[in-house]
Amino acid sequence: VQLQASGGGLVQAGGSLRLSCACVTSGRAFRSYTVGWFRQAPGKERIFVAGMKSNNGNGIYAESVKGRFTISRDNAKNTVNLQMNSLRPEDTAVYYCVADPSVISSNLASQTAYAYWGQGTQVTVSS
Repeated sequence: VQLQASGGGLVQAGGSLRLSCACVTSGRAFRSYTVGWFRQAPGKERIFVAGMKSNNGNGIYAESVKGRFTISRDNAKNTVNLQMNSLRPEDTAVYYCVADPSVISSNLASQTAYAYWGQGTQVTVSS
């Protein structure tokens, strides 16, 4: 499985960015994968941002991004997206897309639940 994230960049506070992650799977259809996004700010631990189960249910979000970020997936295009609105300087981080076919709901926000990670895309929000 290969994940390629894109869409990062520099934006002013209050602005928007849309991250995309193209997924190449092998043997198992993309629609069977749970997908998500994590981020790591400079000098800080990597944390969960958003996730979505394979049944295209509702997205699950970290409290810090609820109401501002929206995760979506297109199973026909094998992509997962993260629409980020009302960006804040504290959203500055490297964002990673993740995927795994065997994530249980209780582990959705756990890094160790995901076997497959993209290379990361930098998001910088200026004040």
